[in-house]
Amino acid sequence: MLEQAARIIAAGGIVAFPTETVYGLGANAFDASAVARIFEVKNRPAFDPLIVHVACRGQAAACVERVPDAARILMDTFWPGPLTLVMRKIGAIPDLVTAGLPTVAVRMPDHPTALALIRLAGVPVAAPSANPFGVLSPTTAEHVRQRLGDKVDALLDGGACPVGVESTIVSLAGERPVLLRPGGLPAEAIERVVGRLERVASHPAKPSAPGQLAMHYAPGTPLFLTTDPAAPAAGRIGLLAFRPPVDEDRFAGIEVLSPKGELREAAGNLFAALHRLDAMGLDAILAEPLPEQGLGVAVNDRLRRAAASTKG
Repeated sequence: MLEQAARIIAAGGIVAFPTETVYGLGANAFDASAVARIFEVKNRPAFDPLIVHVACRGQAAACVERVPDAARILMDTFWPGPLTLVMRKIGAIPDLVTAGLPTVAVRMPDHPTALALIRLAGVPVAAPSANPFGVLSPTTAEHVRQRLGDKVDALLDGGACPVGVESTIVSLAGERPVLLRPGGLPAEAIERVVGRLERVASHPAKPSAPGQLAMHYAPGTPLFLTTDPAAPAAGRIGLLAFRPPVDEDRFAGIEVLSPKGELREAAGNLFAALHRLDAMGLDAILAEPLPEQGLGVAVNDRLRRAAASTKG
């Protein structure tokens, strides 16, 4: 199946595959027509750039004008892993991959199936999450089947994604490293290697990296943060809790992200828990923010955007 999926990529098809973060929907990054199918299947706006996945440093270098020193250090330390680096692109990368930007987002996933697929295909693979645009990211093959069905040419089942939230994105296109999206690698870990990261002040209307839109990562059920005064008090309400709640009786469904209060476990369970709550026919989901540190920053980022989608 892996060899067949690689041939599909090389021939211009699209394949859903597992990574350590979420399942991706991949195509040959140098084939604009193949990449266009990703946008069509996902109903993804063309102004939202994609991440190019590579299996080796040579593939990464083949996508960019040059690899900055800071990028080399970060690759040495964190690749393969949930870190995406944004660098100046070469002309052969289609504008559709980068939403017309002069930069491209590149990462090396830490998953044996993903790495084998890219290596066998022989090309870098452009891949957003394998789901319709704006909804919950898939962390199991079944999530992909439910959302995309037979719209993909192949689906590789690699089990549940261990990290469970999308990669951290850092831009190295300017004078200083900039954190564009919090994700599966805590910013603190990156700052210990390259110094302080600049932060993006707001979610731009025209994003400079994937996953920057203010409204994103949303279940079909309206989601509210528990600190939101507009959150409903009646009806069939579900709770997405960090730790086991005290007042369980008021909720029609409860998902606990980490009984022990561990941020890594909570991040890994986030999207699967939201998928389960979303399937319960609830009137609303209340979500508890996590401590704003480490991987809690990435989880809270996803929850805020899901809540913004409800209000939008």
